[in-house]
Amino acid sequence: MKKYIVMLLVLVVALTALAQQNRCQGCASSADSTEKKCCELQKPNAYATTYSAADSIKVESLLNEARSLDKQTNLVLFFARKLLGIPYVAHTLEVNKEEQLVVNLRQLDCTTYVETVCALTLCARNQQYTFADYCHWLGQLRYRGGELKDYTSRLHYFTDWIEDNTCMGFVSETQMNEPPFNAVQTVKVGFMTANPQYYAMLKDNREFQAVIARQEQALNGRQYRYILKTDITNTPAMRSAVKDGDIIAILTNKKGLDTSHIGIAVWHSDGLHLLNASQIRKKTVEEPMTLREYMKKHPTQTGIRVVKLSAASCD
Repeated sequence: MKKYIVMLLVLVVALTALAQQNRCQGCASSADSTEKKCCELQKPNAYATTYSAADSIKVESLLNEARSLDKQTNLVLFFARKLLGIPYVAHTLEVNKEEQLVVNLRQLDCTTYVETVCALTLCARNQQYTFADYCHWLGQLRYRGGELKDYTSRLHYFTDWIEDNTCMGFVSETQMNEPPFNAVQTVKVGFMTANPQYYAMLKDNREFQAVIARQEQALNGRQYRYILKTDITNTPAMRSAVKDGDIIAILTNKKGLDTSHIGIAVWHSDGLHLLNASQIRKKTVEEPMTLREYMKKHPTQTGIRVVKLSAASCD
């Protein structure tokens, strides 16, 4: 009798594995990006990760809090505001000799702030509430094709971040041939290879420098419509173009760079504001100045590109 029970159990496991394999093969061949993401979500977290106990506890606490939210809650704004007041610290990803997925919710810069908010939001939208789930989404967002190979697989230029995450189905950029998108950016990057001394993993590695140079060349010449900073007004057209929770990429005319700062859009009665990790204020803040006023104080900032976090749900 025991022999038959064991055989039955083996058969059930085999059939389950076969069904799972067939489903993943279907995902890989499907044109439906949502179905593909369902398959991706079933993969175990394979990222070598640097984090503290405080980070994992905070992630799961925030995700558990999101369980009870109303379905109409703007999750991006919810998580963005939950992270206000965290100290601004640059270069928090540069803590290892070899690239690892760094999770640090105790210190944030403008990019890690936005990535953290996006990863938390994608977890909550997919009803995933563990630290491993969070690491999966953070790695998917941060690395080219969601695959961590080495330092060069991290998406260093934000244009590259937008492009890759658009291909992955995680974000979409708002591009309109009408106001307020009255200007066109032609990307011309090269700051990293021109200044490798500023990057710990790049400065002494000629192989990495060559890879980054090819990535820069692939980006150069691409064009994107954007909103001039003088056109950031409190009007119906602007409120239609930019929504609460959109990612704002601030463009710059500094040589070799495509963007100089990023944050999250939030509308107040007086106009558009920015949730961001502020180097000036030394912490994450909901900027009291309107974005228009803020950008007036920064002559090198030219305008904004607008990116929406996609649903990325397997419902």
